[in-house]
Amino acid sequence: MNTLTTEINTLVSGKSVLESLALLADRFPERIVFSTSFGIEDQILTHFIFSNELPIRVFTLETGRLFPETYYVWNRTLETYKREIEAYFPDTNAVQQLIREKGPSSFYESIENRKECCRIRKIEPLQRALEGAECWITGIRAEQSGDRQDMSQVEWDAGHQLIKFHPIYDWSLDEVWEYAKTNHIPYNPLHDKGFPSIGCAPCTRAVGEGEDFRAGRWWWEDQSKKECGLHAT
Repeated sequence: MNTLTTEINTLVSGKSVLESLALLADRFPERIVFSTSFGIEDQILTHFIFSNELPIRVFTLETGRLFPETYYVWNRTLETYKREIEAYFPDTNAVQQLIREKGPSSFYESIENRKECCRIRKIEPLQRALEGAECWITGIRAEQSGDRQDMSQVEWDAGHQLIKFHPIYDWSLDEVWEYAKTNHIPYNPLHDKGFPSIGCAPCTRAVGEGEDFRAGRWWWEDQSKKECGLHAT
């Protein structure tokens, strides 16, 4: 743990989500960002940021392969809060080359191909979105996967050279839904159809009773340590 991580840990220790976000917005003026994929956890943080007019830039990665329901909740969020959400798209030439050489569904053929698609549609746009940022807010929760249980609420992201903060890291899924319903937060209707985690449409399916939270993501791959690379530790 470096000095800055220790400082931020001390700063947010014992503070509420709103208090923590406000303190970090003051600590990193115009250098703090929040990434949303419009899942229920992200919608809660969007509500905290927009309802309290916190000076935190909000962005999303528009991969070009999102569900119609994701565009629905994106638009509902804009209508509800009247605040900007910046969209970062993949490089057009990179997408065109990928599809020209391997077709539109190469990600099903191998892990290497899937990671290549994630890199083009998500990782490279994320790098552009984080340029100049010193603090990155996410909606990660510990119970979402085994990988994420090994994280900490405050982390140093060596790859992007910034502080990463997960405000609702310790929240349970019940707490998430209770807060969302109490505050009438718009959410993706796919959550009501068995989709706990929602990414690109070709790579996401509903999960059955008793299945792992991440079982619906890249379900054709080995079930252990499935991540796209956005939150690599």
